[in-house]
Amino acid sequence: MGGFCGVISREDCVADLFFGIDYHSHLGTHRGGMAVLESGGKFLRAIHNIQNAPFRTKFEADFARFHGNVGLGVISDTDPQPLVMESHLGVYALVTVGLVANMESLKKELFDNRHAQLQYSTTSGALGQTELVSAIIASQDTIVDGLKRVQELVEGSLSLLLVTGDGTFYAMRDRYGRTPVIIGQREGSMIAVQESCALANLGYDHLKDLGPGEVVVVTPDGIRTVVEPGDAMAICSFLWVYYGYPASTYEGRNVEMARYRCGGFLARRNPVEADSVGGVPDSGTSHALGYAHEAGLKFARPFVKYTPTWARSFMPGDQRQRDRVASMKLIPIPGLIKDRRLVFCDDSIVRGTQLGNQAKRLYHYGAKEAHMRIACPPLLYGCRFLNFSRSKSIYDLITRRYIREQEGANEEKNIEKYQNPDSPEYKGMVEYIRKNLGLTSLAFQRLDDLVAAIGLPKEKICTYCFDGKDPSLAGTCPNCPHKAAAAAQEA
Repeated sequence: MGGFCGVISREDCVADLFFGIDYHSHLGTHRGGMAVLESGGKFLRAIHNIQNAPFRTKFEADFARFHGNVGLGVISDTDPQPLVMESHLGVYALVTVGLVANMESLKKELFDNRHAQLQYSTTSGALGQTELVSAIIASQDTIVDGLKRVQELVEGSLSLLLVTGDGTFYAMRDRYGRTPVIIGQREGSMIAVQESCALANLGYDHLKDLGPGEVVVVTPDGIRTVVEPGDAMAICSFLWVYYGYPASTYEGRNVEMARYRCGGFLARRNPVEADSVGGVPDSGTSHALGYAHEAGLKFARPFVKYTPTWARSFMPGDQRQRDRVASMKLIPIPGLIKDRRLVFCDDSIVRGTQLGNQAKRLYHYGAKEAHMRIACPPLLYGCRFLNFSRSKSIYDLITRRYIREQEGANEEKNIEKYQNPDSPEYKGMVEYIRKNLGLTSLAFQRLDDLVAAIGLPKEKICTYCFDGKDPSLAGTCPNCPHKAAAAAQEA
């Protein structure tokens, strides 16, 4: 996934930048980076591998030597960032978050127009996402025209921060607002973040969430919109289900409170007699609290997470490593498991491997029953719009393997049957997963309940991974290149 932070101030900005980036560490485990513009117009930059050490420890020395009034940084799971580039537009630094789904076609267009001659100050050995975006920007007459061109061309999603050599600071939210970009303010300083939880402890007040496709110039005293926001929004529903931080709020909807409501809906729709309710840490804990409160059951923690060193288990690229991380980070408390009927809440089921292993551990420690409640609907489609999944095939999803077995060549034609929680096909799929994972019972959130728990209109939320629907696939954007790309991928 990834997350970024940028700060501009009348004073030195480095402390706010350093800790602001750190508050995005839950969004990635590969690389961290920061760049600060010195008073002489030169960028100081550092990029470190953070796979085996947290951001703060890797950047402590840089924190001490960096000084400046404007800077940006990123937790990146794509390419090394920030990029510092020199072109006919001057020198600028930028960071990006998102997924450029049409990398190859955009590279061809740039090379055909001889933009391959552009000079980069760093390269990963192959043209990366941030380098590609920087080249698109530099292909235009102004920075603002370049940012508009990025919005026009990129399929998937792309939000960014950019600082020029004269200290002009731009923040841009992706075309459909799939990820948030949030502006905070305090006297003499402004900050742009993706996780609003970074604001409070740094002394910033929330000013605004950028709208879809909006571009602003940020100064120490305020912001000025240079590209107006669009009407169509498709903010990712998984922000509230899983990877958003509990203390963060997007579009006025807090993550923790939405998860409580998710748990409450699950309890009302899928009651069961049990001794206690627990959650698979971390995100499942919030859902479980909501379930327990609504059901009138005790909340307990039969598994606790060892937080100091273990990363989120969706991050590693290798499946065996993911399974290892998922197993090692959760420590059982046998006294809360033995001879008990347990309800467990979790955010989602992808392959089912991790959840099946946890069920085996529950039974190993003497659980009488294991009832699983999942905070989102069954995942039926791989995400095309954000870089938060390591799945390489749609058939990594346990749901799609089952549907393929049942439908064969008619899989895509009949897939809607498996979206309807009242259909026999849906119920057969859930029963297959329950048996496969060895659970006493299993229930998923209904999509309408998830939307209600988030609290935004359905048409403002991306629910593609559940129902295959998204504004960019419905012809709502000019010429709709996303729709064509989606059709080509399906074919």
